Amino acid sequence: MVEILDNAIVKLKGNTGFDICVSDTKLKKSGIITILSERFLVDVKPEISRGNKGIMLSQLVDASREENLPILLFTHYIPSDIAKEYIDAGINYADTAGNCYIRSGSLSIIIQGKRIRRNPRVNQARAFQETGVKVIFQLLVNPENGNKPYRELAKMADVSLGSVSQIFKELEELNFILRTKKQKLLKNKPELLKRWIVAYHDIVRPKLLLKRMDYIYPEDFSQWQHLLFDLTDENITLWGNENAGALLTKQFNPALHTIYTNISWQNVSRNLKLRPAQNGRIEILRLPYSPNLNDEYANQTVHPLLVYADLMGSSDSRNIETAKLVYEQYLQHIK
Repeated sequence: MVEILDNAIVKLKGNTGFDICVSDTKLKKSGIITILSERFLVDVKPEISRGNKGIMLSQLVDASREENLPILLFTHYIPSDIAKEYIDAGINYADTAGNCYIRSGSLSIIIQGKRIRRNPRVNQARAFQETGVKVIFQLLVNPENGNKPYRELAKMADVSLGSVSQIFKELEELNFILRTKKQKLLKNKPELLKRWIVAYHDIVRPKLLLKRMDYIYPEDFSQWQHLLFDLTDENITLWGNENAGALLTKQFNPALHTIYTNISWQNVSRNLKLRPAQNGRIEILRLPYSPNLNDEYANQTVHPLLVYADLMGSSDSRNIETAKLVYEQYLQHIK
């Protein structure tokens, strides 16, 4: 973390020639950086990715609000598309490649287009690869699932029996599972949730996308709650992401429509009168688990855990706030 901060400041000084002073303070979580006469709250994040951008944004906004100071994020590298989202959210940043966006008062520093060589990831824990994401989903949905026979859990997660044993071993080593004589206890659940969300967005969710679409009749976009899915035990189509967040919290109108299904996108398209569109405002994704249709929300939305993960993968402040409501109302067992 210190190395990231030092390297980014060296780049910033070299590109601007400005005096930059970092000082320790009595603030709860960070320090202060002064550029010319403008003061910023310092926050250092090792990595910003598609998977963790929403979680990190929420932390940055909360820290800035708590200390009543503009925040300046330092990170190894921030991809240009995420950088634009952070700029829209009012977040200043600087990375070790030399990119930065820093605006406050009379100060304005904007440097973009710098690239950095990223080392390939090696020896990544299997627990946070695709198979592990499926198993951890079942544990976070209900921590008691960890005490089911491995064969039953493997069937629930749709993974091989051998992989469950390996994933549990890794989760123990990572201090997420405590094994006693009588049971296995899920530990450090909030941290496990964060890591699961990152892995879900970085590794699993991109593979789930089936098609981008739009409504044939544009008025259906604002009347989406009146659309009916033909649900059976075998054919399941459910709202996710912003639509599900709106249904679970009754808070806002979605700007992007998300549909999870275990049938073909062509069938969904016929049922809902959709048309393919490369940049459409509807995304259809393969349903990554077998829902329990007896759950109170299950005839309309995917599990709140998946809703929370989708919303936290966004940089939209409305989505982040809705995600927090979903967490408070439906995911208290993960605290």
